Amino acid sequence: MKSLTDTYELNNGSCIPCVGFGTWQTPDDEVGYNAVRKALDAGYRHIDTAAIYKNEETVGRAIADSGIPRNEIFLTSKIWGDDYGYESAKKAFETSLEKLGTSYLDLYLMHWPNPAKFRDRWQETNAATWKAMEELYKDGRIKAIGVSNFMIRHLEELSQTWEITPMVNQVKLCPGDTKDELIEFCRSHDILPEAYSPLGTGKVFSVPRIKELAQKYNVSVARLCIRWSLQMGYLPLPKSVTPEYIEDNANVFNFDISESDVSDIANLTHCCGKPRNPDEVPW
Repeated sequence: MKSLTDTYELNNGSCIPCVGFGTWQTPDDEVGYNAVRKALDAGYRHIDTAAIYKNEETVGRAIADSGIPRNEIFLTSKIWGDDYGYESAKKAFETSLEKLGTSYLDLYLMHWPNPAKFRDRWQETNAATWKAMEELYKDGRIKAIGVSNFMIRHLEELSQTWEITPMVNQVKLCPGDTKDELIEFCRSHDILPEAYSPLGTGKVFSVPRIKELAQKYNVSVARLCIRWSLQMGYLPLPKSVTPEYIEDNANVFNFDISESDVSDIANLTHCCGKPRNPDEVPW
């Protein structure tokens, strides 16, 4: 990968830019608007949002105002668990399109594998939701479909009824949290791993070994971790609302981390906290 617009090829043949701009916790106001505009100005062409982020309108307005043709921007959103189910998933999709001001999505994801609302029947609810997404995909309303926070057990269950294999699984992947068995499973099914919170929700900045390696390569901690994510074969989704950080986070193509240092970073077990079980979260 040599630039923000270099791509991974998904299992349906479509292409996705290798680094995305995440918008989790990005406010639905001028701060959020300016962050997305800055990301687009910095060269990002992959923007990731979700219904539950409650900023789709701001993201859509920033994209429209950028003057960049819609077909040059890869736009992702996600359906929240409360809206799972065949009919409600289709309604949620239309709501997201309306808020984003677009006629299609490049990628649409199921946000959680076991929502609290459907915990007693998550398998059948996921199957119905995925069926709705498959139909939207076949109709050309979505260019690619996938999941988020799904572990192997959730993917195996969904595989019992899926007609179309997910193209993406977006999960937390950061130094010390590499979910090796899950990633191996995804790769064996040609499912691309996307890395949200590639900076460990900010915890990487206080890890001594990470800071030491950043000094070694003469880069910021953030650039080191985003570059590491790419060299691990993930698609990182860094986020920021600070213009200089947005710019810096895009600057990850002019250095390489040695294989031994890549391994060292991966083995900093739980340096950014222990992973949570998606079957036990209260949402």
